[in-house]
Amino acid sequence: MKTKTVLVTGAAGFLGSHLCDALLAHGHRVIGVDDLSHGNRDNLADALMNPAFAFQVLDVMDAAALKSVSEGVEAVAHLAAYKIPRYGNRLKTLMVNSEGTLNVLRMSAERKAKFVITSTSDVYGRNPEVPFRETSASVLGPSTVPRWAYAASKLFDEHLAFAFNEQHGLPVTVLRIFGSYGPRQHLSWWGGPQSVFIDAILNNEAIPLHGDGLQTRSFTFVSDTVSGILAAVENDAVSNEIINIGSTHEIPIVELAQLIHRLSGTSSPLRLEFVPYKQISGKDYEDVRRRVPDVSKAQELLGFKAQVSLEQGLTRTIEWQKAVRNAAEAHIKDVAVGA
Repeated sequence: MKTKTVLVTGAAGFLGSHLCDALLAHGHRVIGVDDLSHGNRDNLADALMNPAFAFQVLDVMDAAALKSVSEGVEAVAHLAAYKIPRYGNRLKTLMVNSEGTLNVLRMSAERKAKFVITSTSDVYGRNPEVPFRETSASVLGPSTVPRWAYAASKLFDEHLAFAFNEQHGLPVTVLRIFGSYGPRQHLSWWGGPQSVFIDAILNNEAIPLHGDGLQTRSFTFVSDTVSGILAAVENDAVSNEIINIGSTHEIPIVELAQLIHRLSGTSSPLRLEFVPYKQISGKDYEDVRRRVPDVSKAQELLGFKAQVSLEQGLTRTIEWQKAVRNAAEAHIKDVAVGA
């Protein structure tokens, strides 16, 4: 395997930091960039000790800054993005995910660097035919509903990537990620329902479930997700493709809450709070009833198959989240004593 110089955007984020670690473990030189709006420098603690890693705080909206750190880059893993605007920020979602991606594509084309972008399972929208294949139709709701801005922005990103392939011959790979979770996940809805559920249990609070809780998802442990991204970056033969990356284990959200409660080992009874969709943002909110991938293409082209079971992954994640909580509580006590 030929080692490369890889630029990772969103490097201090959940997936980005794990990808940096994996690339470095495979002997690649890595340049990480992140504006730290949602990423955390602490996620890069191991990477920053590696001489093959360099980190710059910058925004992908700043084209000049991107160009200044990209000398010698041979591959780009573009993970920086703004997510579903449940609580507003539709404009930022659209602008960061369009102009930011355009800047990274222009830089990649100038450097003649392979371009790998993480898209999202959300682009399949309300399509009722599961499992989703890469050729499945995107069925999005009306533009008056803000939550579809994320899916629309990532679909635009995908079209941008293939347009750069047509116009500039840039090799591109689009990876549609399904429900990644694990250590370093964001401890809010930004990180996914499992993050919020674990936090609620640790705080002895009711677990908030949107709608009736019967909507289903597939959740993929971070090491599995990253193995798929890593394979796409390293495999130069896999270009101009859209590939699903995820677990095929489908579970209703209410059962996810029950499973996390059981695995947490708490003696407190399970308490569920069903939150109407209209209460989420004060506007109509549309959820997707089922979301599960067909990963046969990933298996064929990348040798990808999720290895970590949901119970194994959640157990590791719960232990990590407990440790984070305990460290935060200890810090608060130390500050109080010092005061």
